[in-house]
Amino acid sequence: MPIIRPVSDLRNNFNEISAICHAEHEPVFVTRQGREDMVVMSQVYYEMLINKLDLYQKLDEAEFLDAAGDKGISHREMMKRLRERITH
Repeated sequence: MPIIRPVSDLRNNFNEISAICHAEHEPVFVTRQGREDMVVMSQVYYEMLINKLDLYQKLDEAEFLDAAGDKGISHREMMKRLRERITH
């Protein structure tokens, strides 16, 4: 269930909002005059969302390339490239 708080809580209860963001690992939706206005979240949650978005974009690109007939490289070749990057 979404966590919804009025904007006044950011001024008056910032530490509580911060604690909720960190403890619940969810965003807090902030309203202004009874309407949606902002979303507040922890840095960790934000980075997780950005990483997911990046992964989904890469998967979308891979699916597009696969549909176009691009078979990419073998698993063996990918592992070889990764090992080279790690050692250099």
